[in-house]
Amino acid sequence: MNLVSLKLKMGMLFLGLAVVLAGFALVYGVLGYLYGSFTPYIVLGALIFVGFLNIIQWLAGPYLINAMYRAREVNPDDPLYGWLVPLVDEVALYNRISRPKVYVADVPFPNAFAYGSPIAGKRVAVTLPLLRSLSREELKAVLGHELGHLRHRDVEILMAIGLIPTLIYWIGYSLMWSGFLGGQRNNSLYAWAIGLGLLVVSFIFQLFVIAVNRLREAYADLNSALTVPGGAENLQRALAKITLMMDPNAVKKYRNKVMNMLFFSSPVEVPSQDVDELIGYWKSIKVPWYADLFSDHPHPAKRIQMLERLKQVYS
Repeated sequence: MNLVSLKLKMGMLFLGLAVVLAGFALVYGVLGYLYGSFTPYIVLGALIFVGFLNIIQWLAGPYLINAMYRAREVNPDDPLYGWLVPLVDEVALYNRISRPKVYVADVPFPNAFAYGSPIAGKRVAVTLPLLRSLSREELKAVLGHELGHLRHRDVEILMAIGLIPTLIYWIGYSLMWSGFLGGQRNNSLYAWAIGLGLLVVSFIFQLFVIAVNRLREAYADLNSALTVPGGAENLQRALAKITLMMDPNAVKKYRNKVMNMLFFSSPVEVPSQDVDELIGYWKSIKVPWYADLFSDHPHPAKRIQMLERLKQVYS
């Protein structure tokens, strides 16, 4: 295990455990103060309720995603996109997992994503603009990232950790609008204040869940670099191309140190020199710690710099 992998694994483990343990301690402490001996039953009931809703969302999610993204399954005999299936097969072989179902999404922006559930099976989808813009080697690197999510069960892990802010939010919301504490209606303002405080705390916990997600995205980048031949370099190029497809003026903005990515622009042909210049810029800048605080993905420069270190180690 290399140092980058160990650092990411330990970061995910400690941060995930901290969210779960601190969240349960907070919920148990607040409810224990308010309801005393009834606390275990309230916590268990709230967990069952929130867990049930999350499981329903998890099971139905792939079908909703397919509808939203107009995704259709691709088979090897598909006349247009059948070539994508053996490409996914190859990357799945590198990752020592079975090939997920392959989908093509008819939406106007470049993206790829892994998803699935026990009833829908594991799936990977690629949007049409991404298929038309990346080389096959770059596409394999992107698939190495997405299959890394499936390999490491990221959906399930994040769903479990995400129960904590959802639980805190639900309890806070219930207290806000309950109007009383333990039957004492004259304490309605007190209940409202505690509930509002828990809503704020749930937002803070959500930031930590987002931070866990950033680590898992970095770990998926690492997976691509370590499993797909040439994965680090090709993933760098793919990330730069995706940015430039979404914002053709990104290079000019980076020259002026203006960080403003537009995610709904129509994809365009990306000049190779712009890709190289953008990657070079990302390699050289120092990213402040707060740059991706509210993002579920690491800042692109952090991703590029980590991949660059891996290229140097494994070249």
